[in-house]
Amino acid sequence: MELPPTQPQPCTDPNCRGPHAPAERVALAASLCAARGTKLTTLRRQVLELLWERGRPTGAYALIEALEHRHSRRIGPTTVYRALEFLIAERLVSKIESRNAYVPRTHPERQHDCLFFICELCGASTELEDPRIVQVLAEDAAALGYRVTRRVIEVEGACPTCLPTGAA
Repeated sequence: MELPPTQPQPCTDPNCRGPHAPAERVALAASLCAARGTKLTTLRRQVLELLWERGRPTGAYALIEALEHRHSRRIGPTTVYRALEFLIAERLVSKIESRNAYVPRTHPERQHDCLFFICELCGASTELEDPRIVQVLAEDAAALGYRVTRRVIEVEGACPTCLPTGAA
């Protein structure tokens, strides 16, 4: 199922915590790729759409299965991994390392590091942008004389939906 065409709308709320329409986010991804001189091919778009449709970290083999079902033909793992590599390189998707799964980036139009809260019970993830955490990590790295090449910040717990009422 392809999402209907939509005009891309960059998010202007620096404190945004709300959801965005998947079709609008995919349109934004296509617009960003065009502006960067890269191409969001049909397969890359479909992988991104599937990630938005699923709404939680999804592994490559689940994506392969969904694509095979959609196209009624075999899709090789290398094909999907290449698409994911492209989407990560373009900062349209992030990898949840602890789950070996992928999620679409809520705000690919921004240059930011992401912090992910991952529910141990339902598997949902929430992306958070917090420049304070990035600043603290940069200061600590500088104090240690450490050159950071990649940050992966994942926090596991229980989301509000899975917590019993009043347990927060």
